[in-house]
Amino acid sequence: MKKILFYTFLLLYSAGILTGCTKDNNYPGGELSSVIAVSDIRSIYKGTDITLDTKNMFGAHQMVGIVVSDPTGGNMPSGLLVVQNYRRAKLRGISIPLGTDAAKYAPGDSVVIDIAGGVLKRVDGTLQITGISNSAITKVASGKAVIGQRVTSSAILTNPDAYESTLVAIVKGGFDPLPAPTDKLAGDRVVNDGFGNIGLHTEANAAFATNTLPISANFTGIIFGTSAKDGSVMPQLRMRKADDVKVLSSVIEITPVVITGFLADPGGSASTDANYEYIQLLATRDIDFSVEKFTIVTTNNASASTPAGFPVKGWATGDLRTYKLEITSGKVTKGSYFYVGGTNKKINGVGSTDISASNWVKAFNYSTTNSPNFSTAVPATFGTKTSNLLANSGNAAGIAVFSGTNITDTSKPVDVIFYGTGGSLYDATTSVGYRIANTDFYDLKDLITLADQPFNRQGSNTLAFPYSTAGAYFAQFGGVYNASLGKWTSARVLLNIPLTTASVITDIENDGSTKLK
Repeated sequence: MKKILFYTFLLLYSAGILTGCTKDNNYPGGELSSVIAVSDIRSIYKGTDITLDTKNMFGAHQMVGIVVSDPTGGNMPSGLLVVQNYRRAKLRGISIPLGTDAAKYAPGDSVVIDIAGGVLKRVDGTLQITGISNSAITKVASGKAVIGQRVTSSAILTNPDAYESTLVAIVKGGFDPLPAPTDKLAGDRVVNDGFGNIGLHTEANAAFATNTLPISANFTGIIFGTSAKDGSVMPQLRMRKADDVKVLSSVIEITPVVITGFLADPGGSASTDANYEYIQLLATRDIDFSVEKFTIVTTNNASASTPAGFPVKGWATGDLRTYKLEITSGKVTKGSYFYVGGTNKKINGVGSTDISASNWVKAFNYSTTNSPNFSTAVPATFGTKTSNLLANSGNAAGIAVFSGTNITDTSKPVDVIFYGTGGSLYDATTSVGYRIANTDFYDLKDLITLADQPFNRQGSNTLAFPYSTAGAYFAQFGGVYNASLGKWTSARVLLNIPLTTASVITDIENDGSTKLK
């Protein structure tokens, strides 16, 4: 099985971080610098205490950086000054125990620290430079901008040393189980951001300890190391002040249907796509489609797809840009897969296994029939018959699920995926494009600035699954959707499942498929 891991979207929001007060010339053959990068300091530590000197610091005796710690909220480890810098294309941080003098520094202070003679050691799990007095620190500026770098919990868990003692932002975080209205921040909590679980610690006497737990929020704070029982170091997030929690939602919105896979190129080049393509979906609750109707819309943005240019009517553009399939009959039970696609109902095109016994709630011959509500107007609405319901041109293509059947340019989907990125997708000048939903990859508001971004390719909504040039693969999305929390606790990843004419339904409904929790 060829596995394509789609975590190519780690973004760093660390603008404004000081790169240093002294020119860095630490490179082979260059003049030795008096300043060493924090990343180089951390690399000196090999598991045992070591005294820093000009020899092991390559001739340097100073470090520069920006203060990120803030003891005023009562949630920092006692007496620790935390400084980070960006040098050698790496953002790294370090903690320095100063006792009561740590309170003399505020976030955004720019400092130069003479660290020669200090001892690099792990204390309670966190790497520190001990033995540094306040007289070794010179504050050269104040009020520098410090923004927590946006990072996933999985990235921190995979490489904790890269994030320890730096300011980070964990976005779209929530708690499992769902917090009660009376639950407070105080104590040890576990935050899930859709990529993993990370510990969140709040001191009992912190200024915000009695604040209630949010349903969904961004958590900004400093990563510290903590010593586990087995001797390993586990990362832990500590917020500094009350506004390090940015509440995103106090209401749970549960997506009724999620997209879990599709077949875009059945049978490879030896077969035809027409009327053999299909989409796999998962129900997060029981649905009677004769009572509660849904619509699947696909988009094809190949250069030959008309109308050309930006999709003026979004998902309702029609003609050869979007095609509509209405689900108005059938039933599905919570946690089960169901299918929408061509009437042939084969797993991999001509001559392959019949999968008509699976739950097909919509089978439609899109290759010979225009989609419902088709019009001869230019552009046509809502889809001209096509041999490619699901594009394989390399340009962006997508699938969206809507509640109801009256889909217009203002309709917001309940779930949406895109694969590929090319083509005319979003015009910022006229606000024309394909609308998105709050999903594991897309956000209706920028999670840092909270600016509106309702379209694909707008703001931070630039992610897409990679397009596979190989035919006869089922694009399977493996993830975990928690219907109680109304969120993805494990974001979808793409697995390309190779199919043959002998493949069976269990090949695409297996342990790697999206699961409901």
